[in-house]
Amino acid sequence: MFNDQLLAGRRILVTGGGTGLGKAMAAKFLQLGAEVHICGRRKIVCDETATELMDLHGGRVISHGVDIRNAIAVDEMIEQIWTGGPLTDLINNAAGNFISRSEDLSPRGFDAVANIVMHGTFYVTHAVGRRWIAAKQRGNVVSITVTWVRNGSPYVVPSAMSKSAIHAMTMSLAVEWGKYGIRLNTIAPGEIPTEGMSKRIKPGDEAGARTKAMNPMGRVGTMEELQNLAVFLISGGCDWINGETIAMDGAQGLAMGGNFYQLRDWSNDDWNKARESIKAQNEKDRVSRG
Repeated sequence: MFNDQLLAGRRILVTGGGTGLGKAMAAKFLQLGAEVHICGRRKIVCDETATELMDLHGGRVISHGVDIRNAIAVDEMIEQIWTGGPLTDLINNAAGNFISRSEDLSPRGFDAVANIVMHGTFYVTHAVGRRWIAAKQRGNVVSITVTWVRNGSPYVVPSAMSKSAIHAMTMSLAVEWGKYGIRLNTIAPGEIPTEGMSKRIKPGDEAGARTKAMNPMGRVGTMEELQNLAVFLISGGCDWINGETIAMDGAQGLAMGGNFYQLRDWSNDDWNKARESIKAQNEKDRVSRG
């Protein structure tokens, strides 16, 4: 679909680029000639991903360890990147989420999601955007949201609120920064099964089974489809797209709301099992981080 040097000369940062959707997008940008920067809290994971992608595709991938909840650390990372030249594009992919009845949420649980998704996304966007403006440089921001920024979702309220904030940021800054040649858009993918999503959002479910049963197209999304849409949005193919949220979900959001309303049928026992499964996965991740 794309010229193999379409993104030559581009320097692209993908937050949460060490795994899942971020890793897939980083790989595609690299294949198309971009220099790719990836960041995440676990630098060792990003280092391993950078090595893997360069071994597979050549090119250059630079990894950064950063907690995007820390605005000072974010600014220091962006300043370090800028010493080698400015970024041309930013992909806001880093996120966190888990299912919970809202009455069971703790302030700490709420903040764990909101500080990454809402605060962290703004910190990175602000650090990059103000440098573009100061240098009179054009730029693209693509953020990953969800289809339920338009209609909300029960059982993932911290994420629904935080992703909606990114949706609002995208529309607001598209208007404010458009005069600088800076575009902001979001992709709202339906289910593209990843390890992290399956273990925290749908514990116990076969990956993709529920979506396949309900989706108008009878399937889940693919990484390739996400890669292609992300590339298109930064490619220059239609630079008049600005401030938009593009759903990529086979029309599931239109048909079924695209959210977690179906969990209303869960019993207390179902919720307890899900909570224990999520706790066990979090502990496993904590141990693996050392």
